[in-house]
Amino acid sequence: MAETLTGQQRIIRLVIKLLGALPEPAQRLIAGKPTQIDGQILLTEVQMALRLLNALPGSSFEELPLADARAQVDAEAMIFGDHEHVDVVEELRIPTRGGTIGARRYQRAASERPWGAVTYFHGGGWVVGSLTSTDAVCRFLAARTGLEVYSIDYRLAPEHPFPAAVHDAVDAYRWVRERTAANLPVAVAGDSAGGNLSAVVCAEARDDTAGAPDFQLLFFPVADASRRTHSYELFGDGYFLTAAQMDWYIAHYLPNPKDRYDPRASPLLADLAGQAPAHVAISGFDVLRDEGLAYATALRAAGVPTTTQLVEGHIHAFVNANGVGRHSSRALADSAAALVRGLQRSPRRSTSQISE
Repeated sequence: MAETLTGQQRIIRLVIKLLGALPEPAQRLIAGKPTQIDGQILLTEVQMALRLLNALPGSSFEELPLADARAQVDAEAMIFGDHEHVDVVEELRIPTRGGTIGARRYQRAASERPWGAVTYFHGGGWVVGSLTSTDAVCRFLAARTGLEVYSIDYRLAPEHPFPAAVHDAVDAYRWVRERTAANLPVAVAGDSAGGNLSAVVCAEARDDTAGAPDFQLLFFPVADASRRTHSYELFGDGYFLTAAQMDWYIAHYLPNPKDRYDPRASPLLADLAGQAPAHVAISGFDVLRDEGLAYATALRAAGVPTTTQLVEGHIHAFVNANGVGRHSSRALADSAAALVRGLQRSPRRSTSQISE
């Protein structure tokens, strides 16, 4: 879809931003009685937004025709995301084993030499999501870190089921690695399905002669498509990402049930030894919470330096809501700082100026 909002969508964005700026006592009046599950309290601004969104008429996106579902997800990202300024936004084409795919490069200042690069994979269950849906996140990371950020438009299911997205992700990372100076670090990052692909790239490119990823930043990754954890029972409905939507995603991307046990689909089942240092950011009210925590634990058990950021009280896809409220941008800033720290420790780190 074109990266513009309709008049109605602009009004919705304005209303949400105004409500997000209200003091917490006023938000609590709209949100209602605090929601507490599993020792966590849903953030007031998040509960307020959910109450309003859940009251709106219309079908959940998995009930829509595929083109409409993709358009709806892109529109939601533009409504909730920020449009942080960066000097360079460049459209690219990346050669892959399947042809070519689109990409977008972000650079904070045209006059500034980036001190490293990030290969970013968007979320959307391998079925929806695009360069549009992840634009706000990539702008934020480029602006706050001084890194060059490459957003990857990998092929989507069901037109291109597993392992098409894996092939595109690995090939895109290798292209970015070859394009980036040998003395500069390259990270992989992504949210949800994109976090899954980032983790898979770390395994697939671990022994690359050109260089494995130097760091992995995983936002609420899909770590194990082969089973449901307890957090599916706790947060399966009413907290943005639902259990039904996850079933819809997995059925489209992994129509052969046997593929759900493939480590390239469920990285929690992979050999994790020797992978890149990681930062795993997880939402407290999310069906993917438990597998994200389990993945971070498994990385540490395999000897991989790993930090965990549990954003208690927040929901899935908080990184895409950095344009409204207070908590999403703070959590994303914490993750960006972890990315900077991780790449600063890389042996490839340049002696040039690094900005935090």
